[in-house]
Amino acid sequence: MLKQHLQLKLGQKLAPQQIQLMKLIQLHTLEFEEELERELEENPALEIAKEESTEDEYASLEDSYETEGTESIETDFDVDQYLYDDEPNYKTASSNYSPDDEEFDNESLLTEGQSLYDYLLEQIHLVNISEEDEKIAEYIIGNLDTDGYLRREIKSLVDDLAFSQGIYTTKEKVEDILENYVQKLDPPGVGARGLQECLLLQIEKKVSSDKAVSLAANILRYQFDALTNKHYNKIIQKYDIEEEDLRDALEEIAKLSPKVGGNFDTQTITINQEIIPDFVIQVKDGQVVPMLNSKNAPTLRVSEEYKDILTTYSHDKNSSEHKQAALFIKQKLDAAKWYIDAINQRQNTLLQTITAIVKFQKDYFITGDDKSLKPMILKDVADITGFDISTISRVVKSKYADTPNGIIYLKDLFSDSLTNDDGEEVSTKEIKTHLQEVISKENKRKPLTDDALVIILKEQGYNIARRTIAKYREQLNIPVARLRKEL
Repeated sequence: MLKQHLQLKLGQKLAPQQIQLMKLIQLHTLEFEEELERELEENPALEIAKEESTEDEYASLEDSYETEGTESIETDFDVDQYLYDDEPNYKTASSNYSPDDEEFDNESLLTEGQSLYDYLLEQIHLVNISEEDEKIAEYIIGNLDTDGYLRREIKSLVDDLAFSQGIYTTKEKVEDILENYVQKLDPPGVGARGLQECLLLQIEKKVSSDKAVSLAANILRYQFDALTNKHYNKIIQKYDIEEEDLRDALEEIAKLSPKVGGNFDTQTITINQEIIPDFVIQVKDGQVVPMLNSKNAPTLRVSEEYKDILTTYSHDKNSSEHKQAALFIKQKLDAAKWYIDAINQRQNTLLQTITAIVKFQKDYFITGDDKSLKPMILKDVADITGFDISTISRVVKSKYADTPNGIIYLKDLFSDSLTNDDGEEVSTKEIKTHLQEVISKENKRKPLTDDALVIILKEQGYNIARRTIAKYREQLNIPVARLRKEL
């Protein structure tokens, strides 16, 4: 039996405009520039303002509309808001340029390149082999990863060749083509099935009677486990050599590349890993001044041409086609005005956030010393700005700042705190800096263990557990003592 009842619910929903604003906030400079270009293409009512446009021009346009005396069409929107627009210019125009942005040229970040796959195919097509063998070689090349390795089992390739290519062959045949054709291609080491084979293929290409090269090849072939575990004494005893001989061989091995496909991209476009800072932080007379780097964001405004078109359609309120056209134009004008406002909100949010960060970490920006970093979490910045923690998180995500001490990643400024022996709260980044300094000065012949690092840091006033030392060391990409050992 159906029953009718009342139910109260409390919920929160984000409007599409709020969602879009959140997306805009988390974009870094390059992504923001791409987003602007996309919006300019999709919305003809939004345009880039000419630099010579002045407030007088906007005033003259408004005067012309006021003297025309147009009628409003019968719709559920007010056309007059576009014809008699007396809002300040910053409501319909966004100027995102700062004079300090001159140093950041809009360099091209896309360069033409050649993929490893295409490079290898060009070579295999020049080899004198049968048509079937060439197809097998092409299939092997197609299964190499971006580092140039063949990670798949030969048996799987044999099965795939039969099912997908209609080529029935054997495991021995595929191995023969891999070793005698694919692995002979440039760059040396391509087609390897593991690191050891990759390094061996490279060292074997060095046609040399050099003692160090020969010893390096021998170590890679027969003492690879001892090498990776840095059991140098075992290798010295095995070959009855001097320490200097082993050092020379290790230098030859260090010249080899573990990822021979690293100079290639999987696509025909190679993206340069350039960083364009989102913020510029300057120190002037002891004061830290934060600014936005907004050169890639042009000055936007609502299209005057679209306003004129809307004026024209507003005269004919009997034509249904004109009503539809006016509705379409109104939607585009609405979207343009909102988008400009969203950009202004984005820039304001970014500026307030970086200002709060600079205020919190003033000593660090003046000295450039990591030890001056104060413990800071997202909530600290949120309390200063009044923004939500999630907003602060979006602002610092993927953002960089150009400072007098170089370009820094904003997230690196955030860290938890620990209490030292003096009862002061210190940043975990400061502790990591100390840890890194201690390890950099250690005797590489006898690297410090984690237990030894605990004792040294404790002497410096940082009472940290061994597991914490291990965690920080891993975060700094520093291997264990055994793997830091050098001759």
